[in-house]
Amino acid sequence: EVLARGDGRVLVLAPTRPLAQQHAVSLRRFLRDPRGVELFTGGVPAGARADAWAGARVVVSTPQCVANDLGAGRYDASDVALAVFDEAHRAVGDYAYVAVARHYLEQRDEPLVLGLTASPGWERARVDEVLSNLGVAAVEARTESDPDVAPWVQGTDVERVGVRLATRQVRARRALEEALTARVNRLKRAGFLRHRRKGEKASKKDVVRAGDGIRARLGSPGARRGPLFGALLHQGAALHLVHLLELVETQGVAPALSYVARLEADGEAKRSTRSLLADPLFRRGVDHLRRHEGPSHPKEDALVEVVREQLERRPDSLVIVFSQFRDTISCLMGRLGSEGVDARRFVGQAHREGDRGLSQAEQVELLGSFRRREFNVLVASSVAEEGLDVPSVDLVVFYEPVPSEIRAIQRRGRTGRDSSGRMVVLVAEGSRDE
Repeated sequence: EVLARGDGRVLVLAPTRPLAQQHAVSLRRFLRDPRGVELFTGGVPAGARADAWAGARVVVSTPQCVANDLGAGRYDASDVALAVFDEAHRAVGDYAYVAVARHYLEQRDEPLVLGLTASPGWERARVDEVLSNLGVAAVEARTESDPDVAPWVQGTDVERVGVRLATRQVRARRALEEALTARVNRLKRAGFLRHRRKGEKASKKDVVRAGDGIRARLGSPGARRGPLFGALLHQGAALHLVHLLELVETQGVAPALSYVARLEADGEAKRSTRSLLADPLFRRGVDHLRRHEGPSHPKEDALVEVVREQLERRPDSLVIVFSQFRDTISCLMGRLGSEGVDARRFVGQAHREGDRGLSQAEQVELLGSFRRREFNVLVASSVAEEGLDVPSVDLVVFYEPVPSEIRAIQRRGRTGRDSSGRMVVLVAEGSRDE
């Protein structure tokens, strides 16, 4: 409608490169005149983006590109008749959506913004922040039961599959929790984490906030720096322990030992890391992990059973397995491959030693192969959670529950699109998974 009236160009923003490319392909397919749809990503030089902007009717882009270009004055948004922000819940804090919206609202006389999201957030304050940052004045909300939505929504069966931790995992957890309790008690004596009752476990968020509090006091005039540096040492060790416990309980022995190996190999380790590595309780917990036998985590057996059952029932099924840790993805790829399952990994672009990321082109090619059913199972990190259009995914498996309502909704949304779907959540009983 905007293009037909000749009001100006349209800007469509998406948070990831594969999603932006997907939108560009869709627009070229559905617009009466597909010419003038330009795709901007970080791989397109700034000068080329400026030249393309001049002749584009529709610009589809990741937000950082446009934010940088508008900030540098390479072009302006005064002739953008409509700005579309896909996955609009991201427009909080210092995310690039906020900067793009600010430039647009300042430069366009009569701005028109469309924000789209399936997961705006559960806190009113966060939703209000999104509305304010994008300049949104009206909200249209729909549920699965609304009459204009219901005919297009397929059902999704949700199953919870519980497993019990292996003996060595339980023993390792016990030792590591003792080590964490000792560090938390020292932080309490230093005046931090006092809101935690005796016996109540400290969360990762608690430990991070304690670090923020310590650093804030260090910056205060007249601060007693010696005790505060000591508190910072215990906070750093506690943060490692909280993360390691999460890996042991929810991911498995192999990812946990990989994390320990990185700590031990760090030639420039902080004092807090060196203190942790010398801690007898920590060493006892790691020893239990190294003596573990069998699958890295009992969830592996449950995953294989769920996937095998799905493929036996429907051999052409498409399955996405979500895990939030790269080390776990590597373990799952090995296990599924050993069971004869044709699985491929789908991760972001970042490289790590021994763990190569996927380029934008590789991500797009892999998704195309998946849609064509050239393989059955995609083992994916959070990069596949948002928006990607993979029709007819029959099964989505959460290797771990996620504590974010936004991420849970996004993961679930990968199935139940063209036909009824199935979602399975793997849960380690008696752990933080629950």
